[in-house]
Amino acid sequence: MFNVAVFRLKDMLRYLVVIAISIIMVIMTTRFFRNRKQIHIDVGLETQIEKAMQTQIPIINELEGSNNEVKEIKSNDFFTSFLGTQISAIKTVKQNEKTKNQEKVEENQTIDNQEVRTDVQTQVVTNNPITESFNTQYGKVKIKNGTNITLTEEILTPNITIDNKNVIIYHTHSCESYTSSEKYPYTPTGTFRTTDLKYTVTGVGTELETQLKKYNIPVIHDTSYHDYPAYNGSYTRSLATVENILKTNPADIIIDLHRDAIGSRSDYAPTVKIGDDYAAQIMFVMGTSEGGLQHPNWQQNLKFAIKVQEKAEELYPGLFKPIMVTENRYNQHAGKYASIIEVGATGNTLEQCLTSMKYLAKVLSEIM
Repeated sequence: MFNVAVFRLKDMLRYLVVIAISIIMVIMTTRFFRNRKQIHIDVGLETQIEKAMQTQIPIINELEGSNNEVKEIKSNDFFTSFLGTQISAIKTVKQNEKTKNQEKVEENQTIDNQEVRTDVQTQVVTNNPITESFNTQYGKVKIKNGTNITLTEEILTPNITIDNKNVIIYHTHSCESYTSSEKYPYTPTGTFRTTDLKYTVTGVGTELETQLKKYNIPVIHDTSYHDYPAYNGSYTRSLATVENILKTNPADIIIDLHRDAIGSRSDYAPTVKIGDDYAAQIMFVMGTSEGGLQHPNWQQNLKFAIKVQEKAEELYPGLFKPIMVTENRYNQHAGKYASIIEVGATGNTLEQCLTSMKYLAKVLSEIM
């Protein structure tokens, strides 16, 4: 003889549902306490749980019927209460996490928007420095005059007015790079050169653009290659770029941003400490008409460089090296206040050069 157990379909469904919910509760409880310090729950989870409650618990109630109530199944109220408690806890944790994240974002925004301080000590801290030479001086601004032109006080006096507030930044030698560091490692494609512009003087130009815009100074930053794939002809190509920009974007200030190309000392890293920051030193290279090319703007250009450096000596003495005045024109005939600005040298790290830009931007904002 065989013993046959007959089960009612209603009872089977009822017990299956209870078992399923119990398993879910165990899993949820385990996960909740195991990860209570770091809970990252998908936004839809609580909705799913609530839907499950709304769907499954009424089914149990339906299956029970008024004549088939079982005390164990009557624990629906317990499950509802338990699930409600867990959902409430999840919401609280999520809200706390959201609040912390928001505070972190606001904190970062506060740091980013802080005014660059001017009440800090500065000191040139270059290791194995190259002897600084100059033969002309205007106030505290030192000038190395490499021409036969006599730089009179009239030529040097920075009695200029900046009318157009646009700034153009471009790079004749876009691929000039720095000493690789742990924070900014890169793959060189030449001696202190790389075609990955994030790690070159072009990346430094991007930082200067960012810093200037914090002072609401309009900036046009061109990141075109001018020295790749061919180095020869760089100035011809970069001049074409600037002239094309000027057709639709008039600007008084035009900056050709470079790295010091000094080649005899690969470890040369002109550095100034400003407060707790280590920044690469900066140098103006100013052209004249002595090389034979027409350059009616050179005196205006030089006055601009002196005006900037005069303010820099007031705020951050040592940020700039002596201005270098040369025979070559360097495309500076293209604008009213055009200049070459060299940021750091081969021995500097990219981080030091990026740091310099917040101080250069501060100086420029003061004279504008």
